[in-house]
Order: sequence, then C-alpha cells, then structure tokens
Amino acid sequence: MSTKFWRDTALPYVESRRACDSRICYQEHSHPTYSIGAVDGGGSVFTGAPGGPVRLAPGSLVFVPAYRSHACNPLPDQSWSYQMLHLDTAWLEQLWQESAETQTPLQEPIRVCNDVRIYAAYCELNALLFSSASTLNKEAALIEFLLQYGLSQGQTLSPAPPPSPALQQTLDYWIHGRFATLPLQALAQEAGLSRYQLIRAFRRHTGLTPQRWQLNQRVNLAREALRQGDELADIAYRLGFADQSHFQRVFKHYTGVTPGQYRN
Repeated sequence: MSTKFWRDTALPYVESRRACDSRICYQEHSHPTYSIGAVDGGGSVFTGAPGGPVRLAPGSLVFVPAYRSHACNPLPDQSWSYQMLHLDTAWLEQLWQESAETQTPLQEPIRVCNDVRIYAAYCELNALLFSSASTLNKEAALIEFLLQYGLSQGQTLSPAPPPSPALQQTLDYWIHGRFATLPLQALAQEAGLSRYQLIRAFRRHTGLTPQRWQLNQRVNLAREALRQGDELADIAYRLGFADQSHFQRVFKHYTGVTPGQYRN
C-alpha cells in the first residue's frame, strides 16, 4: 500500500491524495472542503446515500459537497486504489460565481458519475498536479476541469437539510467551547432539546452522532493545523485530546494516515 499527498503553498485552496492497493477502512466523516474522489482499481462501497450504500467500480467518481457525512471503503478482504481532491469551498464558490453559466450550488447533492470521459479528464488533471508543471498550468487546468465537469450530470443523492436554529446554536456553542468534547446533556440544554431530539437532529443534518461529530470536527481542525506546520503535541493539547497517542489514533481512524504522514 502507498499513499501520497500533493500540496502547494502557491495553490492553498486545493489538496490531492493518491492511494494504491489500500485496505484501510474509514470512519464515516465529513469535512469543510468540496471533495471529488475517483476509484482507480478494485471495488468499493460508498456510504452517505439516503437510500443505502452505493457500489463503486473503477472509473467511478463521487462529488461530495462540504459537510456531507460519507465514507468510501474497499470490499471485504479486498484492496482498492483511489484519488481524492479537496477544494476550499470559499474559493470554489467564488469560481462558480465568476462563471456566467453556473450558479453556486449551496445545497447541491452528492453525485456519483460513471462517465469515462470525465474520469479520464480527472486523472489527467491529477497527474498534472503531481507533476513538476508550472503553478500557472496547474491552476488553469484545475479551473477548466471544475467549470466543465464540476456541475455535470450524474446519479444524484439528496442534499443535506439545513440545520434548524436550535441545532445551529448548538454547533456554535461547541465551537465557542474551545473544541472540548462536551457531554450530550450540555449540548441538549444549549439547544433546548431533549437528548433524543438532539441526536435525531444531528443525524438528520450531519449524518453523525454528536460525539462523532465533535471528533470529526477536531480532526478537520487538526488537518488545518498540520498544514500550517504546528507540532503534534501542541495540536493534541489545543484540540482537547487526552494525549498525543490518542490524537494519532483518532486522526488515523478518520483519515487513514497518521498525523505525521499527513504533514510530511
């Protein structure tokens, strides 16, 4: 198995990942980026669809808007290879607004695409990003791909409902609580809901339980801190992990790599 990341400080709004012959399974998660994944080899199962899991084959792409709970894992006792692009949503929305032919898809659904032309274009783009080509060429190729295929037709999966005011208040309360793992009762009281009602609201909007949502958010914050070059021990302490070992276990459970592998 091998995993490679591509990042460039000149293009801070995009990150790419390649994994070959991976058997790692991911915890259901979400992230603040717009993601485009492609299956290169082996079979896999995508979860996050309201109607149940979707089987993916080589050549399949999945377009996942930010904050949509999902996971994509290999079939039992098999390995698979894949590519994944992560795009900053603010940059992407500005790009879509600049195009007279598209509108910002604030509630766009998750889409599964099996168009061989789009898969080939995606592979060509990712190969360019990993190459020694100039920053200008990489940026132009990325924009061209997104404007041509970013909103193309595919099998759509329903969009996530917007959070209720009570749930949004709870999410803000967690953020202002400095990223500690807050007990369910405290979150429920802040929202003015019962614990059962809060769990249902979290599931409906985020696809995760309150506890998993909090862990997921801390992992996303850790990814950002690692890209900035922060020390692992400092990140673990700041985000409320028990210790550095706990941080590393949780991070790998959600991302498939250790914090050190992701940073380097």
